[in-house]
Parts: sequence; structure tokens; C-alpha cells
Amino acid sequence: MRKLLTAFLLSLSLLTGSLVHAAPAAAVTEDQVTFSFPETATFSATISADTEIVSVILEYGNEQQTCGEVIAKAFPEFTPGKTVRPVWTWEMRQSGSLPPGAQLWWRWRITDASGNETVSQTKTATWLDDEHNWKTLKDGDINFHWYSGNDTFARDLLNAAQNGLKFNETQSGLTTEDPIDLYIYANTSDMQDAMLYEPSWTGGRAYPDYNIVVIGIAPDELEWGRDTIVHELTHVLVGHLTFSCLGDVPTWLNEGLAVYSQGQLDEYSQDQLDNAIQDNTLLSLRSLSVGFSEVPDKAYLSYSQSYSVVKFLIETHGQDKMTALLTLLRDGTTTDDALQQVYGFNIEGLEAAWRQAIGAKPSAVSAQPTAQPTPTVVPTIVPVSGGSFTLQTTPTPIPTSSAGGQSTETPSRTGPPLSLTLILLGLCCMFALLVGVVVLGFVLRSQNMKEGKNEK
Repeated sequence: MRKLLTAFLLSLSLLTGSLVHAAPAAAVTEDQVTFSFPETATFSATISADTEIVSVILEYGNEQQTCGEVIAKAFPEFTPGKTVRPVWTWEMRQSGSLPPGAQLWWRWRITDASGNETVSQTKTATWLDDEHNWKTLKDGDINFHWYSGNDTFARDLLNAAQNGLKFNETQSGLTTEDPIDLYIYANTSDMQDAMLYEPSWTGGRAYPDYNIVVIGIAPDELEWGRDTIVHELTHVLVGHLTFSCLGDVPTWLNEGLAVYSQGQLDEYSQDQLDNAIQDNTLLSLRSLSVGFSEVPDKAYLSYSQSYSVVKFLIETHGQDKMTALLTLLRDGTTTDDALQQVYGFNIEGLEAAWRQAIGAKPSAVSAQPTAQPTPTVVPTIVPVSGGSFTLQTTPTPIPTSSAGGQSTETPSRTGPPLSLTLILLGLCCMFALLVGVVVLGFVLRSQNMKEGKNEK
């Protein structure tokens, strides 16, 4: 009994000793992020500990759909001590800007001289300007944010968004499991000021990975605004259904679904499509798989033609097969194989069937992608219908405004890249040198043979 009591007291003594000598966690106060929207987010805190702090790491990120957990780390400069005040700035011009409304998160990982580590509580903030007095209406799966216009203006656009969701669900089989945030700026100028590296013609932008749509809608653009909201929401829904790290959705399908969700083509677009059918100037469907032309007329025709193809697929074969097609693309199946499995034809077969259905002449192009004059980024929706739409060629790569999110297009070149030219020149020199060595060896060998014969 005495031995048991001694052992108990010894264990209690050891446990008490470990508790007494355990280092307390570092205290994190004034933990905050300050925005200079849309360019920087500056994280700062005051951290104190009983032992000198020797390491501070900022772990941060944003909430979005990803193929795996992504944790970025920053190493702010500071002077070691028992109290430190680390500061670090996220430069959006270097990393690429987040969409307005994105959710940031961050935490601090602190290590003291004794090797004790403390991880602060994770905090969050909404990446949004404080210049505007934002208001919010929530209805079902839509969170509608705006600052200019009365409640009637907001309710009108919110109803358009709800109607768009219903249309996509019943006609295209596209649904959402999570709420979608709509941020409506008073005009396209305000919207472009809120996002870095956006082309001057961008009227709206969808961010499927963030469940966010950003549009600039002036009070006198309600009709265009309703269509644009439905268009961009469709990009988000397509992004939800097809999200994966394996496959991709061809541009004609993504944009075609978005235009189809708006209803009928406007008069200008329909006339242009009819003229292309009559004049046999339709673009090959395979050429519309990766991007649209920068030429205004061809950009318009790309949207109208994509709409017509999607309309043919859905209204001829049903929305169940469209859902099956998108699911196969999500799972990594190529466009040709997915079309073959669902409809029984590849992309050339689809084009042939579609052309026959609309009364167009059979395509005479090859199975290879059709060359387009200087392909460039195009908006997810043509900002204004009609012939006033123009595009400017940009000298540097800029992020696309399509629903795909973060891809970039490179500008055209008048000749091969300098690096390629230098490599080819170097290879030519090496080849010439090699030929010279072989010729020299042959000459020397011939001379040696002649001298050998003379000596005999």
C-alpha cells in the first residue's frame, strides 16, 4: 500500500512539475488586415511571449474551389524579442488580384527560443472596397450586393438572377449547391477600377471557383443587366458541375450555354448568324474550342454560333444528355470522346449534324483547328449588343475574362521568339562545326593514305 501511495505521489509530482514548467502560448493581439483596395492587403499583429520569439510565419489564403489544400506562407522581417510586431503586405499586382467579395483567411505561426510553437486563431476578412456603401439582399441561393440604385432596381436584377437559375435547372440541368454572390457596381468604369488587369471592354466577370459574379450595371442598362446576370451565373453553374483537375470545357460549349440561358439571340446577332449561314462563312466548331477571335465581327459570330450549337444539342437530344456530356468532361474525358459516348458523334460529326439542322452547307475544313487571326481574350459576354462593340489589341498578356478564371493569352508575334531564334542559331553553328570536323578528318585521312603510298 505504501509503495502504491509513493508511486502515486511521484506521478503527481512529475505531472505537476511538467505543468508548472510548460511554456505558455504566445499572445497575439492587434491581429488585423488592412486593405488598399484593389492593390494590397497588409497583415500585422503584436505578438508577446515569456521567451524570446525567434520565428514568425504568416500562413494565409483565400476560400475557393481547389484540387487540394493550398496554404501560402510569408516570412515577415522582425527583430527577435519577447514582443514583436510583424508586418507583411500581399501585393496583388504581383500575384494577380482576387475578385471583389473573396474571403481571405490568415494565421500566425510563432516559435520561441526554447522551440515552443504557437499557432494563432485563424481570422477571416472580405476582400472588398470600403469606398461604396454596400447593401445586401438575400433570396434563396443568391446574395445580391449593390450600392447604387434603389430597392426596386436591386429587386429587378435579383429576380432576373432567380429566373436564370430556374431556367438553367430545367433546360440545361445546371444547379448550384452553394449560394452565389453577385456584386453589382454602378457602371463598368467602377467595376474595372475594382479589378486589376481587366480589359477596358469587360462588362461582367464570373468567378466559378469563388461563387462570385461581378458586373457593372448603370440604371439605364437594366435590360442588358438582366441578360448579363443570367449569362454570368451560367458560367458559375457550369464551373460548379465541371470543376476538376482532369478535364476542361471547350469555349463554344461554355459560352454557348451562357448565351442560351439568356433566351433568344438579339436581332443583330441573329441577322449576323443568318448571313453567315447564307454566305457559308460559319467558323469551324473545332476552332471555337480554345478561344474566340479578336476581330469584332468574328467575336460576335463566335457567341451566336456557339449558342446555335448548344441550342441544337439541348433541343434535339434533351438536357439529360447535356448533363452527361458536362459530367464526362469533368471526369477528364476529351471533347471528342465525350461527344461520341453521349451522342454518337465527335466534334466534326456534331458540326455536320448541326449544319444540316440549320440549313447550312457542309463544312469543307480539315479536322485540325482553324487558324484564327491573332486570337485574344474575349469578354464572357459582349458588353453592348450591336455593331458598336470593339476590341483593342494589347501589347502584354492579360487575364482572360472568360469563366475559366485565371488563364492568360499571349499576344501575337511578327516572328519567332528571340530565345527560339538564338537556340536555332546555336544548333546551326554546332551542325556546321560538326560538318567541318568530318570534312577535315576526311581530308587528313586522304592525305595520310597518299603519303603512305608514296613511301612504298
